[in-house]
Amino acid sequence: MNSLKSIFSRAGRSPNGPPSREVARERREWRLESDRWTHQRHVEKGYRIKWGYVAIAYLVEFMVIGASLAGAWLFAGVYSDGDWHAFYFMLLAPLVYAAVELCRVPLGILARTQRSYFIRGLAILGIIFAAGVTTKSVSQLGEMMFHPRLMEAARTKTALKDAQADRATIEDRIKAADDRVASYTAELDQIEKRAADNAQQLAGLPAQRCERVFGTNSKGMRYQNLKCVTDPRVAALSAGVTKASADRTALVKDLEVARKDRAALDRGAADRKVADTEQAYRNAVNRSQLHSFTAMVYGVDPIDVTEQQVHAFLRIFVFLPALCAAFASTILALCAVSTRRTFMDEDDLGAAVNPEAAPYMLDAIADALRSNPSVVRAPASQASVIPMNRPAAQALPGQTLPGQAAANQGLPGPTLPAAGAGA
Repeated sequence: MNSLKSIFSRAGRSPNGPPSREVARERREWRLESDRWTHQRHVEKGYRIKWGYVAIAYLVEFMVIGASLAGAWLFAGVYSDGDWHAFYFMLLAPLVYAAVELCRVPLGILARTQRSYFIRGLAILGIIFAAGVTTKSVSQLGEMMFHPRLMEAARTKTALKDAQADRATIEDRIKAADDRVASYTAELDQIEKRAADNAQQLAGLPAQRCERVFGTNSKGMRYQNLKCVTDPRVAALSAGVTKASADRTALVKDLEVARKDRAALDRGAADRKVADTEQAYRNAVNRSQLHSFTAMVYGVDPIDVTEQQVHAFLRIFVFLPALCAAFASTILALCAVSTRRTFMDEDDLGAAVNPEAAPYMLDAIADALRSNPSVVRAPASQASVIPMNRPAAQALPGQTLPGQAAANQGLPGPTLPAAGAGA
């Protein structure tokens, strides 16, 4: 029958190695030794870098760079108009900007770890320059985010202005169309009247007179022909009737066009078009976050927001977050470095007292205890007295502590040890 000790001993052993307790002890010792070595290295350097924060800063930096390059790619695809030379030309500057943005986190670490104030100043200057590049890239992304809605609002606003201008001039255009139709109608009446007069005059002319003509030709032969004589007014009147008919045909076509244009001019249709375009513009404005925020700031209706107000708020709403995004990872990198004021940090290193300085420290403590004896007198209700290994004898009048004036050194009697003074 196995004992409990043997069972627990077998359970604590690994199948192919030493007991788990010894392995845990070795791992603990290794971990402590590694921590002491790391701590000593930090002490020698004078600073400590929290690499977890640095990793987060780099992650933010890579996200900003990736978004900037993707936005530059889309921007070049939209505005290059299919020219691949222009497309790749537009991508060169964003690549350089991405390389500059990648320098902000190392510059932030250098600004905290370098001991030369000149190098720190250069690092801070580089951070400002890189942050300016990042601000430009991120602000471009912010503008691209609001661009489609702004374009839709601008397009519908232009249509609304056109509809309002069309309604404002509808009366003048109706009057002009009515005058045009009346002019064509009057001219058509005159042409028809002239054509009727010509036709009536032509009908009142005498008929054509024909008679036989007899004669002898050059060969001496006699001939006989029928000769018709027409009134000379017939030709003029016939030409007048033909021209009147042609003018009437052209004028009828112009009159039809004028009447069609006049029929298209409807006051109700103009009012309905204004209402429809105004509703479309209001829908576009309501879908635009920038117009909504601007209206909230200025306290007006979103449809009454002006272009100047929108672009003024756009500078704040886009540029300020871009500036914050530019410095966010850099500030995190700056905070990831913890520096030491001195290499002899007693809390971390464990300060040791120089033996030569011990008498001076003990003398100061003894003088303080002698001048304020109430400091070492604890009430019995609060604490108990711990007896010393070597209790002191009855204190004699004039008994002194170590380090007291030499005038009292000749008096007999035991003295308290230095440890008692320190306690």
